Amino acid sequence: MLLDTSVLIDLQREVASGRSGPACAWLEARSAQPLSVSVVTVGEFAEGFADVESRLLRDLLSGFEVVPIDHSVALVYARLSRQMRADNRRIGDNDIWIAATAIAYGLPLVTRDARRMGRIAGLSIVTY
Repeated sequence: MLLDTSVLIDLQREVASGRSGPACAWLEARSAQPLSVSVVTVGEFAEGFADVESRLLRDLLSGFEVVPIDHSVALVYARLSRQMRADNRRIGDNDIWIAATAIAYGLPLVTRDARRMGRIAGLSIVTY
């Protein structure tokens, strides 16, 4: 499964508050499963940290494989972006890159934002 940035943001908030919430519970229930994040998610998430070298950021990302953008992801991105523009259903480019990564690698996308990401044809979505 590929985690959307919204999952990491929720996880960070829950850790900071000292209380387990939906993101922590969902991740704990799947601790034996391989979970990954797009390199785009790493960038989006790290943007929220004043120090991108912080231990907290490293710790929060340490349990996830980082999936790169490669040729197949770029081609899926191009198709999705063109299709969404033509259908007047455009969303942010980073969201399209993350969705393209999930589709290219055949991974469901875990997100709290199923409404927006649900506009992307061919994307399998998991919510928590």
